[in-house]
Amino acid sequence: MSAVEAEASPMRAVDAIERYLVVRSAEKPSSHTLAAYRRDLTGVLGCVAQGRGCERAELWLEDLTGGVLRQAFADFASERAASSVVRAWSTWNGFFGFLVAEGIVGGNPMSAVRRPRLQPAEPKPLLGEDTPEQLLEALAAGCRKARDPWPERDIAVLALALLTGLRSAEMLALRVDSLGGRPGERRVRALGKGGRVRSLPIEPPLEELIETYLRSRETRFGVQVRGTDPLLVDNRGEGLRRGGLQYLVRQCYKHAGVHDRVARGTLVHALRHTFATRLAEDGASVTEIMRLLGHTSVASSQSYIDVTASAQREAARSNRTYGVLRRLSEGDEGA
Repeated sequence: MSAVEAEASPMRAVDAIERYLVVRSAEKPSSHTLAAYRRDLTGVLGCVAQGRGCERAELWLEDLTGGVLRQAFADFASERAASSVVRAWSTWNGFFGFLVAEGIVGGNPMSAVRRPRLQPAEPKPLLGEDTPEQLLEALAAGCRKARDPWPERDIAVLALALLTGLRSAEMLALRVDSLGGRPGERRVRALGKGGRVRSLPIEPPLEELIETYLRSRETRFGVQVRGTDPLLVDNRGEGLRRGGLQYLVRQCYKHAGVHDRVARGTLVHALRHTFATRLAEDGASVTEIMRLLGHTSVASSQSYIDVTASAQREAARSNRTYGVLRRLSEGDEGA
């Protein structure tokens, strides 16, 4: 037994988990990220408890040896996808890294648990060469027959996703003042995974589309939009949430007649994949794709692209989806 272990007081595993989550909360992760940490920690701990025939609350940190965790992860993995097991492994490795740093345990037993290897996921963009254009044009024409239609909001949401590649959580976290810069050179400031911030260029057609949506919002609710307000809201004027965003996107696909061109289980992520795939096809470099998507390694972006470099704004500007916004804008001016 090491000196650290000798000095450390016994601690229940559930108490150590709560202590760890408090520390992680101070880093301001999203609510979804914090919930995922809790699920991963309690899920594997539940497998340990089941294997030992006891309750989670009866387990002590000293019970969590390498061999015990190896068996628990095998049980945990039997009913879950490899990606979920990898995430849980990382969560537990971070958990024990924290305990070692705090002097609560003397070592990290996760070295005894093999981490699954994942094959890079294949991109799943919208099927069909002109599907993004058809989708946006149908929405602009008012295809979504909702009880309380709001085409300005719908097309702004879909176009924003198609032309920035933002993740769902990143879109939901946007505030009105997340858009900054001079007219014609606007950027969207997005908070990504791990608290990393990136600044994404948007072109005038998307900028005008968002401004049209914000004006319609003020008219709709009779309240001036403030910089600290959520950028995307539901039909009651409240910040759009994950379920609401998924429903909105699903309904847009359905009413635009392109629901059969969306890979199962993608929804909003299909728009992100379409963004990256189109940039790759139009000549953006893997480095620029990596930066625009907020990936931390080239490997994550390699499935989209293997061609030469170009400037970040040129990469964003080259997206063909801007063409339909320009045509729609010209049509509005001529009306």
